[in-house]
Order: sequence, then C-alpha cells, then structure tokens
Amino acid sequence: MYTDLTKGNIGKSLLLFALPMMAGNLLQQFYNIADTLIVGRVLGSEALAAVGSAYTLMTFLTSIFLGLSMGSGALFSIYQGKGEKEGLRVTVLHAGVLILGVTLLLNVAVYLGIDGILVFLKVPEEVYAGMREYLLVIFAGILATSLYNFFSCMLRALGNSTVPLVFLAVSAGLNIALDLLFVMVFSLGIAGAALATVLAQYVSGIGITLYAWKCSREFLPGKAELHYDRGILKEIANLSTLTCLQQSVMNFGILMVQGLVNSFGSVIMAAFAAAVKIDTFAYLPVQDFGNAYSTFVAQNYGAGEKERIRKGTRQAFAISGVFSLIISALVYAGAPYLMRIFIRKSETEVLAAGVQYLRIEGACYIGIGFLFLLYGYYRAIKQAEMSLVLTVISLGLRVLLAYVLSTWVGVIGIWVAIPIGWALADLTGLVYMKKSKKLRKE
Repeated sequence: MYTDLTKGNIGKSLLLFALPMMAGNLLQQFYNIADTLIVGRVLGSEALAAVGSAYTLMTFLTSIFLGLSMGSGALFSIYQGKGEKEGLRVTVLHAGVLILGVTLLLNVAVYLGIDGILVFLKVPEEVYAGMREYLLVIFAGILATSLYNFFSCMLRALGNSTVPLVFLAVSAGLNIALDLLFVMVFSLGIAGAALATVLAQYVSGIGITLYAWKCSREFLPGKAELHYDRGILKEIANLSTLTCLQQSVMNFGILMVQGLVNSFGSVIMAAFAAAVKIDTFAYLPVQDFGNAYSTFVAQNYGAGEKERIRKGTRQAFAISGVFSLIISALVYAGAPYLMRIFIRKSETEVLAAGVQYLRIEGACYIGIGFLFLLYGYYRAIKQAEMSLVLTVISLGLRVLLAYVLSTWVGVIGIWVAIPIGWALADLTGLVYMKKSKKLRKE
C-alpha cells in the first residue's frame, strides 16, 4: 500500500502513484462544481457570482494550512527515504500541532473579519448578501478541510495515494446528493449549497483521521515521541512556512485578480466563476502529477539517489508537457460546450466572456504544468524559497499586468496576463535548475 519511489521503473512508478492523486483531486473539485452547476442552473447568475467569489476566497484561506501540510509532507518523504522512523513520528507530531493551531486561529479570524473581507474584494451590492450568507456557512468547514489535507499529505508523502482518493470519492458523492436535496428539494438556497459542502468535508476530514489512527499507527507518535524537539520544529517551520507563504502568495494574487474581476460587474463575475471551475478541473491532473513528482524527488533526495532524480526529472517534464498540450486542445475546442454545463443558453454575455477566458488561458496549460513540477522539485530538495520566488514572479507579474492591461483593453487584459506570468516563472525556474549545484554529479 505504501509505494517506495526510490526503486523500480521511474515513469511507471510516477504515473501509478500520481493516478489516485489525480482522481482524488478531480473528485474534490466536484465539491465546488456541484455548487456551481446547481446554483447556476437553479438560482441564477447572481448566486453563481457569489459562490464563485467565495470559492476564490476559500482557496486562498485553505492554501495557508495546505501549504503547511505540503511543506511538512516533503519532510515526511525525506525521513521515509532515510528510513528514520522515530524522526518521522516526531515530525508528524510537531507538524500536526502546528497546523491545528494555525487552522483554529484562521477560523476565528475570518468569522470576525467577514465584512471587511467582502469590502476588500469589492463585491457588488447585488451579490453582497448572497456571498455573505454563503461564507457564514462555508467557513464552518475550514477545520474539516485542514484535517483532510494534513492526513492526505502525510499518507501521500509516505507512498499511499489511494486512501485519500477513497474518502474523497465518498464525500464527493455525498456532496452532490446533499446539494440536490438542500437546494432543489428543501429550497435552502445558497446557504443549502454551502451546508452540503461543509457536511461532505467533515465526512472526508474525520474519516481519514480515523483511518490514520487505526491503520497507520506506525507513522504516528507514541508515548516515546511525545516531547518537544526544537530542531525538528525549526526544520518544519523553515520548509513549511516557506511553502505556506508560497501557496498564500499564489492564492492572494488570484484573490487580487478576483477583486479586479468583481469591478467589471456580475456578468464577468459569473463567467469567471464558471470558467475557473473548468480551468481548474482541466489542469488538476498536471498539478497532482507535480505533487507526485515532488514525493518522488523527496524520497530519493532522502535516500541520496541523485542520478535517479535527474533521470526522473527529464521524464516528468516530458509526460507533463504532452498531457498539457492534449488538454489545451480539448479545452480550446470545447470551450462553448463546457461553459453551457454551468450557464443557461439564454445568458449569452456570460457565455461569451467565459469562452474568451478559456480560449486564452486554455491554450497555455503547458506553462502551469511545468510550473507545478518546478514548485514540487524545489520543495522536495529543501529549497522552498525558490518556489516562493517563482510564485512571486508568476503571480506578481500576473496581477500587475492584469491591472495595467485591463485599463487599456478591458477584461481581456486580465486573461492574457495569466499565461505571461507562467512563462516568465518557468524560464526562471528552469535556468536556476540548470545552474544549481545541489544535484550535480560528484
């Protein structure tokens, strides 16, 4: 059940390990796709705009403890590669306590600051009440999402990518069923869609926690490991904080773009809400392949297998590139049909804006595919600061160009800024990788 990525055929091992992660995160998207589809079809474009903006905000908030979990996961993989079981258990303990504390503080903060957040996002008056109602419910699921992400990152880091998929499959199905029940049968409106998501999140969060407690006790701390270790906490803080900052900067940039999108009114908001769901769904497989590659690099880094990392890196970029080009072609050709999944045929303005977004960004998925590999690579070799640099380049340029270009060419300026940011970050990361001495032959 736990895959050792330091042995065997590299390409085959990477793909087999990545496939459950890809399937799991595709299922996770059903949480928000179910909301988007049902809300858009049943409650209309204004409700869709509210849910879409809320999704962007929640992505930013959850990126904080997701980044901590991903950073900790890289350390788990390194300890696993070294074969240091006691060090692994102590690291799991310290990381778990840190992430739980951050999650609880974050949850309190967003409830206290909800109105200020909505003002910051420039939410239009016609959407404000619906988005606030949705957020008051959806914020209750932050703890559940944190639990799921921590234990799924732990299991994946140790080589088990299947179990997180199982819990997501159950909760995704439950989410869709509850969406239909609460919105279409009980007529609970936008709050019903949020409640369905929260309940499903708790199923996956509590479920995977119980599984880890019962079936993965060898990796969890016992009495001997229940002590404070300053060195390990410092190691977790160094890597996890940088990874958390990288994820937060990335999603804060997206949040800034969301605020700009909101300023163009509810039509563009609704188009962006639907198109982003399609967009995210389309490139999720290369994102998860990047995370699988990161686990591969971290395990081999811990085991000292530098040549295997170099060989695996070449194969990973080739696989990601081919897949990205195929997905780009499909999204570009199918953009009008994909948008009509979420938007009524009569809402022609919303459909046209969404198709324009998908055809500009969708043609360039190879940029984000390579960027996910670079993020994973630098995180795995304990150079998370480089992942942060690439994020600042990608998102900083994206936000800057979006605000500048949109004043000249309108909303299309926001869309073209995205692939430009990807391209510059990719170039920076690849050049630095080529010049880096860390994995050179001795």
